[in-house]
Parts: sequence; C-alpha cells; structure tokens
Amino acid sequence: MSFVTDLLEKIDGGRIRRDLFHLSKDPIPFRKLNYALPGHEKSTLHEADDWIEGRLRSCGYDTEREACTVQAFGFDPTKPKSSAYAPPPPGAPSYTAYNIYAKKVGSGRAGETILVLAHKDSQSWVDSPGAYDNCVGTVATLEMARVLSNYRNCRTLLFLFCNEEHTPWTSVKAAENFASRGGNLVALFNLDGLGGKGEEDIAAGRKTNVTLYTTPEGKNLADLMEKVNDHYEIGLVQRSCRREHPGDDDGSFIKAGYSPCVANIGSFPYSDPQYHLEGDVPERVDIANVRMAAQATLASVLWLDRGLW
Repeated sequence: MSFVTDLLEKIDGGRIRRDLFHLSKDPIPFRKLNYALPGHEKSTLHEADDWIEGRLRSCGYDTEREACTVQAFGFDPTKPKSSAYAPPPPGAPSYTAYNIYAKKVGSGRAGETILVLAHKDSQSWVDSPGAYDNCVGTVATLEMARVLSNYRNCRTLLFLFCNEEHTPWTSVKAAENFASRGGNLVALFNLDGLGGKGEEDIAAGRKTNVTLYTTPEGKNLADLMEKVNDHYEIGLVQRSCRREHPGDDDGSFIKAGYSPCVANIGSFPYSDPQYHLEGDVPERVDIANVRMAAQATLASVLWLDRGLW
C-alpha cells in the first residue's frame, strides 16, 4: 500500500498554513454573512466561498452551490463570551448561505459515497477569525481534495463545505437533500477544530486528535482512525469518544438516517482557550497537528475506498 504513503506525504503543511492565513487573516479576516470589508460589496463569507470554489476548480473539480436561508446568531451579554450566542433578535435580516460541493465520481462503485465535510464559516455573533473553528477543517478538506484530484477512486468522493456558525446549520439541508436523492453513504468524516487543544497539551507539544462517534458504524470508523495512525506511524495522540446524542455537522447526517459518521477534533471536551473568541487567530494554530490529522483522515478514506477496512 505504498500508494497510501505517497499520498499522505503530499499533504502540504506550507499550503495549509497559507490557505489558513488567507481565510482567517489577510485578505479575509472573518467568514461571516453580516460583515463586509470596507468598500466591498460581498460579505466575507461570500468572498471565502468564491475563493474556495476557485481553489477546487483549479484542481479540476466541478463545483456546485446549494442555497440556504440563514440568520446571524444574536449575542447575549449575560453569558460567558465563548457561549454568548443567542437566537436572532426580532427583525434580524436573513441571508443566503451556500453549501459548496465538489464530487469525484468513482470508477467502480460509484453509487457508494465517502463524504468529507467542514463548516467554513466563522462565528456570526463575534468578530473571531475562527482559525481553529473552523478554518483548519476547511483548509484541511481543501488539501485532501487537492491531493486526491488525480487519484483513481473506486467509490465516489464528495467534499462538502457547509456553515454552522449561522442559524440554521446548513448541513441539515445538505443531509436531507442527500437522503431525498437516495444517497448511499459509506462513511462521513467531519473535520472541525483539528489540533485545537488545551494549554497543557500545547505546552507538552502533543499532536492530538479525538474521533467522536455516536453509532456502532461510527465506532468502526473511529477504530480505523486509530489503526491508520499506528500503521503509518503518523504520530497523533489519537483517541475516540462516544457521544450520547448526534452533534455538529456529522450529527445532521445521523439524524437524516446515516449511521457511519464521525467528527475529528483536536480535543474533547473541546479545550482551546480561545474558542469562540477574538483570539482564535491563525498564528496560534499548530500546523503540524492539522497536517497529521488530515493525513490520518486521508488514510482512512483511502482504506475505505479500496475496501481495506
């Protein structure tokens, strides 16, 4: 399986870093529908959408947009700032958010789909760059799509860039529409907060990843993440954790009837001290950790595609 090792080595930390800074500092400081840069007509999230689509198309993908009506969350000053999101106030405007898809149809078992997704928006109720939440997942998914662009896949590979920091989550519509089309989902990996961890792990230099699962089929994917981390000596401090109830964007698909869904995240409970704050800046991101988590996810995708697991 040297082809797997070759593809893992192509995950480029330098490109991850450049894309991260592009989408969470300069030229795009946030990714939200209720903020536009001075003199710009489009919101920063729509500008990010255009850039993400451009990167995917430069790799040879056709892209598709799915329009969703959303609102920005309100802000409740009585709560801790990291959890101060609230229902939109009366009369709050609505916006159009987009799910962005890139598909690579399989050459053998095209009716079976492996889905990698990340929410691309930053927090609508605070001016946070959202570097860990969730620019890292966005750029890691982009990097996986780039690496796989010339790979001859057996199953269909689907990449989804959705929105979770506005309401309602647009992954709900994505999941419902996938189900209405009779989609056959083999596996789903939600990349969210890769490498985000607490001060103790940061100080110790640990490269962490937690695979969250809700169902037995999800547990199978969590076991696969542990297997490939060990097999390829990726070096993650990898563990898995069962959630009692579906959550986050992977949970949207579980609620739509799909069981083989997991989320990869840097820590659980999530312990980044700058979570949902203005200090979630790209300079703090552990790029090596993000690269390793992307490699382990990519290895899992490849094993599933080739029927090795």
